[in-house]
Amino acid sequence: MLDETPEADNPDYWLLRLGRAKRKRNGQHAQWWSYYKGVPPLPALPKNAQEGFMEFQRKARTNVAALIANSSVHRITALGVLDANGNPDDVAMRWWQHNRLDSRQKLLWRLAMSLGTGYMMVGPHPTRREENGRPSPLITVEHPRDCILETDPETGEPRVGLKTKFDEISGYGFARILYDDTSYPYRTVRPVGSGALSWGPDNWQYIGPGDNGEPHDLRRMPMVEFARMPDLGEEPEPEFAGVMDVQDRINLGVLNRMAASRYSGFRQKWIKGHKFAKRTNPVTGAIELLEQPFIPSPSAVWASEGENAQFGQLDATDLTGFLKEHASDVRDALILSQTPAYYYAGDLINIGMDTIGALDILHVAKCREHITTFGESTEAVLELAAAQAGVPEDYSLAEVRWADPAHISLAVKADAATKLGSVGYPLEVIAEKMGESPAMVRRITAAAAARDLMAAAVLPTPGTTGAGTGVPAGTGNTGG
Repeated sequence: MLDETPEADNPDYWLLRLGRAKRKRNGQHAQWWSYYKGVPPLPALPKNAQEGFMEFQRKARTNVAALIANSSVHRITALGVLDANGNPDDVAMRWWQHNRLDSRQKLLWRLAMSLGTGYMMVGPHPTRREENGRPSPLITVEHPRDCILETDPETGEPRVGLKTKFDEISGYGFARILYDDTSYPYRTVRPVGSGALSWGPDNWQYIGPGDNGEPHDLRRMPMVEFARMPDLGEEPEPEFAGVMDVQDRINLGVLNRMAASRYSGFRQKWIKGHKFAKRTNPVTGAIELLEQPFIPSPSAVWASEGENAQFGQLDATDLTGFLKEHASDVRDALILSQTPAYYYAGDLINIGMDTIGALDILHVAKCREHITTFGESTEAVLELAAAQAGVPEDYSLAEVRWADPAHISLAVKADAATKLGSVGYPLEVIAEKMGESPAMVRRITAAAAARDLMAAAVLPTPGTTGAGTGVPAGTGNTGG
């Protein structure tokens, strides 16, 4: 959506740029592959105390926040678009498929769950066109680090938007101020290098064709915000915002357990009565040991010539308390974030679907609330897409079909479908209740209609003894 700088046409430039990027990526791939194959780097002693402690702390991190965020992302899936009459909308689904929103929607939900907000923008597609000659809608998922909206305090509708981008090729930063009918492009005065944009009044210059900006005919803000469960008058927060203190507590508990395991989790040896060979350092005056014969080893035998030498060992620290504390903290994080307890199974063994359903109640309710919020924003995106495509239909009444966030077994669904059919529910409604997409609902109903038509074709017509016999009823051979 932003002004693009001219691409570098020199293949030598791209050879070096992409080659260096590939080298960097290959190094990361080598590390990931070693973990996948089960041959990660061997534990190594630190070179100094500070480095060792920092490495020790890094290993104490246990990422519960990502589990909480992704547990909701996994349950939120838009299946398709219905028109005002509840029928699958082929035009909207074509836009949906062209922009690959079946998969890219998950990028948007993950942004909202992890950062509080995500964004979508709609603009003209550079290559595809509608039958009326207008460019097809290009729908993109945007990162909240690049977007922000200012809303009208009276109506709550978006009033002004900002979209930024850093162009790694030229080194310049680009920005665009967005209104309902106009946008204003800007560029940094000079290259910014690392991509960290500055917002002083002397850092930006307007690069539009005129003082009135670049008009568009979408009649609404081309950027839509997807806010995660915002409270009235408050900024949206990530899914794990309420348990960040618990996350820190978990990491601290793991660090304490690791320290206890390293330094007192194994029996420490002691010796007294042994005379060590020593000398005095002539420079510092410090007493130094000339030898240390007592090195722990599976094959070592310790012996001392001291008359009163004694050996012993200290008791190991019991780590059970640390483990119980860790399990309690993780459960607290899951409970406070309304994440199902079976994500941290613990003592849950051989649980049935009824138990899973009971543990899912709060999580499903939370996901349904997310779906309500995200559904409104998705419908706003469809209105923008329709305006971009120039179609006459009113997409303010369009509806997005969502998958049921509850885990329901196929047997339970089949039983429910049978009961719904017995009381007269239409087949298309039953298929929707089964969680089928609009395209699959249409396929199911079409197949059922074709089957009923074939069955009707072989049934006898009224007033005949059989299909195609042409013999009137009651005129056959009666044996008399």
